[in-house]
Amino acid sequence: MRKNDIQAKDILLALVLLTRLPLPHLPAKAFQRQAKAVWAFPLAGLAVSLPAALVASFALHMNLPAAVAAGLALAVQVMLSGAMHEDGLADTADGLWGGFTRDRRLEIMKDSRIGAYGVIALILGIGLRWSALAAVFAAAGVWPLLALAMMSRAVMPALMSALPNARTAGLSQTVGRPRALPCFLAALLAIVLSLPLIGSTAFAAALAMGVAVLGLGALAKVKIGGQTGDILGASQQIAEISGLLTLLALCS
Repeated sequence: MRKNDIQAKDILLALVLLTRLPLPHLPAKAFQRQAKAVWAFPLAGLAVSLPAALVASFALHMNLPAAVAAGLALAVQVMLSGAMHEDGLADTADGLWGGFTRDRRLEIMKDSRIGAYGVIALILGIGLRWSALAAVFAAAGVWPLLALAMMSRAVMPALMSALPNARTAGLSQTVGRPRALPCFLAALLAIVLSLPLIGSTAFAAALAMGVAVLGLGALAKVKIGGQTGDILGASQQIAEISGLLTLLALCS
C-alpha cells in the first residue's frame, strides 16, 4: 500500500474515532492501525472546530455579541464530536472523586448515569470555555479556536503512550498504546498548523496544556492505575481550557 493511501486512511480513522461526522464505513481491518493513526488526532480537532469557527465568524459578522458567537461555536463542536470529551470529563470527575477504591472508581466511570461531581465538572468546564472563548473572540477573532482544538487533541496520544490502560476493555484499550513517533508527530502537526493562527503563543499554550494533562495523568495513575477513554476525553477538555486561559492572558 502506498504511503499516501496509508496516511489518508489514518486521517479517516482518526475522524471516525473522534467525531460524529457522516463518514464511510471502515472495514474491521482498518482499525488495526488505531495506535499508529493517533498522529492524525489534531486533524480531527480541525474537522470539528472549522465549522464551529465559521458559524462564530458569521455570528460576529451579523453583529451578535461575542458571547453568543462563543456559545454557537461550542454547540457546533459538541454536536460534531458527539460530546464524547465532555462525557469523559463528567465520568472522570464522578469516578476519581466518587469512589474509594480503584475498582469502584472504574465502575462509576463506566456507569452511564451522572453524579454531582460530573455535573459540577460539566458546568465549570463549559462555563470556563464559554466565557474564555468569548473573550478570545473579542480580542483575537475566531481562528484561535482551530489551534486550541488541534493542540488539545494532540495531548491525548501522549497520555495514551505514557500510561497503561486501567481496564482490559473499552475504547482506550481497543485503540492500543501508541509508540513515541506517532505521538511526536501529533504534537508537531498541531504546533505547525497552529503557528499561522496564533503565532508564537502556540508554544505557551502547548506548555500549559502539557502541564495540565501531566497533572491529570498523575492523578489517574494514583487513583485507577492508568488511563481510560474517559480520562483521555477529560484530558482534551482540560487541555483546551488551559490553552484558552493561557491565550486569553497573553492576548490581554
